[in-house]
Amino acid sequence: MRKFYALLLLLNLTAAITYAQVKITGLLCENRSNPVGLDNARPKFTWLMASDKQNVTQTAYQLRVSTAPDLKNLVWDSGKITSDSSVHVSYMGKTLASHTKYYWQVRVWDNGKKASAWSAPAYWITSLLKTGDWQAKWIGPGFQEDSLHASPMFRKEFTSTRKISSAIAYITAHGLYEAQINGSRLGDAYLTPGWTSYSKRLQYQAYDVTGLLNAGNNTIGVTLGSGWYRGVIGFNNNRNFYGKDIALLFQMHVTYTDGTSEVVLSDGSWKSSTGEITYSEIYNGETIDARKAKKGWALNGYNDKGWSGVQLLDFGYQNLLATYNEPITKHETFK
Repeated sequence: MRKFYALLLLLNLTAAITYAQVKITGLLCENRSNPVGLDNARPKFTWLMASDKQNVTQTAYQLRVSTAPDLKNLVWDSGKITSDSSVHVSYMGKTLASHTKYYWQVRVWDNGKKASAWSAPAYWITSLLKTGDWQAKWIGPGFQEDSLHASPMFRKEFTSTRKISSAIAYITAHGLYEAQINGSRLGDAYLTPGWTSYSKRLQYQAYDVTGLLNAGNNTIGVTLGSGWYRGVIGFNNNRNFYGKDIALLFQMHVTYTDGTSEVVLSDGSWKSSTGEITYSEIYNGETIDARKAKKGWALNGYNDKGWSGVQLLDFGYQNLLATYNEPITKHETFK
């Protein structure tokens, strides 16, 4: 009996070692780990194959994609594909939906004809894949700007009456923006939406803001700066190179646990004003007058009766695209 159990244990160990020879790691979608806000209708997948043996190569792979974290109800199953490709393998499934979270995983076969286990699931979240998905309105300050172009601030209060499952915000601007929800900054990027040839390409950023929203009252606050769009640029202190306006576009999709959803967007219901940033330029720096600070302006319950409304602007969406480059982030702090 002891010999039998010893043999059984040896067989189990051998099977486990053999099965564990190949492991799939490093899953990337469009070269990013679990990206939020992809507008690519056929994203590309990349993965790494690790083995505890030498001279092990991939001979085939199988990909599967689903909207469910347990990978049921598949929207694509590649089946077994005889190929050693593991970099930029294109999605070839059903048409993707906008602002949707997709889960994916992969397994491979090695040159010993052994299949690996399925990788741990990774995911990506699509952005607004069609121009018609945009519902937000471009808004600008509802007051007469001064000659220094003090940074306008925009705010919007709204109420969520149900438990929130997820929320994704899509934001861009003519100029630069910094956004908050309930006083918490969105993301870690600076100088968004970045510098492009704005008339042809204006990037927008996508943020998973699920953890920032309350089940109840919420406040959105966005500050704009002239940036490259209308600020000083070039060697001759040129201004208004891309336009004279300053504007915000904001669209947030909120999904509730009961399956319902709503969209919170920039429209004529927002309020605008200025604060402590009285001058803001990329190359000439900022002037801050702390006496003009509006404490708590991005929090619930702030009294904005003295604020102006906003101006609705017609700029369209034809030049909008999601962000693919690495963002500008803070790396060091000097004291």
